Amino acid sequence: MSARATSIGRSATSGHGAGDASRTRLWAGRILTALPVLFLLFDGTIKLLKLDPVVESFARLGYPATIARGIGGLELALIAVTLVPRTSLLGAVLLTGYLGGAVSTHVRVGDPLFTHVLFPSYVGVLLWSGLYLRDDRLRTLMASRRGRAGSTGAAPSWRSERAAS
Repeated sequence: MSARATSIGRSATSGHGAGDASRTRLWAGRILTALPVLFLLFDGTIKLLKLDPVVESFARLGYPATIARGIGGLELALIAVTLVPRTSLLGAVLLTGYLGGAVSTHVRVGDPLFTHVLFPSYVGVLLWSGLYLRDDRLRTLMASRRGRAGSTGAAPSWRSERAAS
């Protein structure tokens, strides 16, 4: 019996193996994803409904209330793109841009740093952490980037590759 078959057999009988670790990682990723998604669903929905707190917030932030529904719709669309496994990476990138706009808005009006300015960053960190735990492609990409940089102790340089050709 090969070493791989032996380790698989051991994992199956002991109940503690790669399958358990990947299942735990998947559920941790789902939970970490659910937190920002639920917040963003709430946020997008109240913008679509154009509730009084939204109108007041838009006025305080210097935006016309007429764009609230468009921004809410955009937010909900980006969440949908993020939740589809095939497009989750694209959705996370687009939501990161959206959240960056929120950071910029709060900086512009002089809101408090840790509660208002950085809150969208906290949401983004949770979103990306959840995606990292759920998506093998992202983990593979990050591992390959780390492997290239780690082999020489420095970040890869496009100049050295160009000079060689």
